Amino acid sequence: MTTPSDAGTSTRAPANSSRKRYVVAKANDVAAGTSRLVIAGGRRIALFNVNGAFYALADKCPHESGPLSRGKIVGLSTGDMPGQYRLERPGEFVKCPWHGWEFEICTGQSYCDPTHTRVRSFEAKAEPGATVVKGPYVAETFSVSVEEEYVVVEV
Repeated sequence: MTTPSDAGTSTRAPANSSRKRYVVAKANDVAAGTSRLVIAGGRRIALFNVNGAFYALADKCPHESGPLSRGKIVGLSTGDMPGQYRLERPGEFVKCPWHGWEFEICTGQSYCDPTHTRVRSFEAKAEPGATVVKGPYVAETFSVSVEEEYVVVEV
């Protein structure tokens, strides 16, 4: 299991990017519908798995800096009239554990005040382990197969 203190192996970013890429977890260590705290480039990042797609938000609610990685993953409550409610988009929102502010996981958008309140989001995706880390040196190699994917965050 990767912990915040040992996560965050840096890899090279694409030539046209000023961001660095960090391996932060094995994809199968973050089950669908869950989140975890990871560290990338010294930053606390809340990593989420929403139906097999990975998203990363700053682990800091813009209201009072609550840790979003410890927030409850919820859906969007909607209704056509008072007293009638339905749950839409289950598992696509995170609720801050301190004061209940909710943010869309894939964008960081808050619907409380969507024009002024959002949490910073970062690109996160699963990539085959063999393509993630490549340095300028080559050592003696042995045949290896890749059986798991790793999650990469760009900061």
